[in-house]
Amino acid sequence: MGILRQVAEYLYIKKPDPNQEKTQWMKYMHGINRISIFVFLFAMMVLLVRWVILPLFK
Repeated sequence: MGILRQVAEYLYIKKPDPNQEKTQWMKYMHGINRISIFVFLFAMMVLLVRWVILPLFK
């Protein structure tokens, strides 16, 4: 499975593969990966606001 497809599944953009084996540990791993991607995207938005948008108002 490609990296971009997996990220799209984590962000609920693409449906997961129905033929993929679903174990409890895989659910935990995907949940942690999903949280880390959301935290990373939130941090990028904060940095964008701090470095690009806030200097425009000074």
